[in-house]
Amino acid sequence: MSIVSIIIALLIIGIMIKPTGIYLANAFDYNKTKIDRFFGGFENLIYKVTGVKQENQSWKLYALSFLLVNVCTVFLTYLVFRLQGVLPLNPNHIAGMEPTLAFNTAISFMANTNLQHYSGESGLSYLSQMVAIVFLMFVSPATALASVMAIIRGLAGKGLGNFFVDLTRSITRVFLPIAFIAGLIFVALGVPQTLEPTVTAHTVSGEEQEIARGPVAAFLAIKEVGNNGGGFFGANSAHPFENPNAMSNFLQIWLMLLLPTALPFAYGKMVGNRKQGRILFTVMAVMFVIMLSTSLTSEFNGNPVLGEMGLQANQGSMEGKEVRFGVGDSAFYSVVTTAAETGAVNTMHDTLTPIGGMIPLMNMMLNTIFGGVGAGFINVLMYCIIAVFLSGLMVGRTPEFLGKKIEGREMKIIALTLLIHPLLILGASAIALWTPLGSDSISNPGFHGLTQIVYEFTSSAANNGSGFEGLADATPFWNISTGIVMFFGRCFSIIAMIAVAGSLASKRLVPETVGTFRTDTSLFGGILLGSIIIVGALTFFPTLVLGPVAELLTL
Repeated sequence: MSIVSIIIALLIIGIMIKPTGIYLANAFDYNKTKIDRFFGGFENLIYKVTGVKQENQSWKLYALSFLLVNVCTVFLTYLVFRLQGVLPLNPNHIAGMEPTLAFNTAISFMANTNLQHYSGESGLSYLSQMVAIVFLMFVSPATALASVMAIIRGLAGKGLGNFFVDLTRSITRVFLPIAFIAGLIFVALGVPQTLEPTVTAHTVSGEEQEIARGPVAAFLAIKEVGNNGGGFFGANSAHPFENPNAMSNFLQIWLMLLLPTALPFAYGKMVGNRKQGRILFTVMAVMFVIMLSTSLTSEFNGNPVLGEMGLQANQGSMEGKEVRFGVGDSAFYSVVTTAAETGAVNTMHDTLTPIGGMIPLMNMMLNTIFGGVGAGFINVLMYCIIAVFLSGLMVGRTPEFLGKKIEGREMKIIALTLLIHPLLILGASAIALWTPLGSDSISNPGFHGLTQIVYEFTSSAANNGSGFEGLADATPFWNISTGIVMFFGRCFSIIAMIAVAGSLASKRLVPETVGTFRTDTSLFGGILLGSIIIVGALTFFPTLVLGPVAELLTL
């Protein structure tokens, strides 16, 4: 029955993809649209109060604006985390965060990663949850969505636009309306929304139990639609207050996929080539289906050793999974949350089968299977340019993309960007394995222990935030190292692609001829898929062999 429910869920999600994509394209259109009637007046008031001038920026000024907003939000939220013990809305009297943990948490939520080295309900006050965390959950995905829209405009030969206008529209036209409606639905489904402190319950055995609660529904709504991840509670979306039933589980999956899957259609409309947008969506969808089917097969078959001992139930591996979700919805959620780079979890990834755990890891290493709001599609566009460049080399023609020549300047930036992602993951993992400060945190030595460390840094570099959770990562070493990886993993690729888009926007349009390589055909889709597999997947292949594959072979 799980497979049937997954198929139905995907069909329901598929119905909303194209309309959402068209809405996104119209929402960020600088020409007058019907959407301006609803949001234009409020937004103009914001621009007037803040002094924002609605004029195009150069790529350098756009990138600088993006960077400064992110740096300033890190500083402000760091102060809130450090001072939460003396600030209001702290009925449970939670002390201020330790400096390295506050540093890690501020960068984590700024980077749309939401990696948590603290337990949600006991690490933050209500003020920190609402004023700092939820604030970043809106601003962080909004900066990425604004950036991808600027990049698309640049590739289409238009001006990049204005960062602050795009940031405002991301919040007012996209995240606030969706999060508000989703929050009300979550409350109706049983998710708490209160400022009351922890309640004391008396159990049937006569013991007292402290039950945490708080403004969970508001947190949960933007957590999922903004591809933020993280959890109000330490157990994340495996907690019954954060994910009470099958309907809340489906709504979370739908919210995670809504915007990332719609971006290819928004792109197609904005560049004037909807067929190309459909090709990009198809490539990402094919990769998603492969990952999902592999994960489901592995989890339903379970651990081969337990199967030989007669201990494995027919329903598959239930280790680390909630009974109310079962194997199918747990595996489905693990693939969606890493394909959409959200990081929320409704099962403990550390307990997945070796291949079931490898799939989320591969999703984050590729970082192109839909990806987070904006950031994942930016990587897809980067691979599009790589595919065009390789095709041009094979036929001896100067590569062109959307009527603009791809030359050495653009390829140097993209080549450097390609190196940063594996360097952050593999370089940081090597340092962690080399020093006892990192290796002593492994809870399961051997091949699985290697995967624990690689997963932590992959999750950080890919702005995902989910963890194997078997790693003792609440230490200064892990707080600082993952904080650095998260910052560069977030900012470098976005700024690099803004630079590429700015370069292409300034070039003259090359007339299309009979020899022009079309990028809206199934042939280009195949080349794009091959480029992602060859350039992206093979980079990490040795690591996967030494980790989950070796673990599987030794069971």
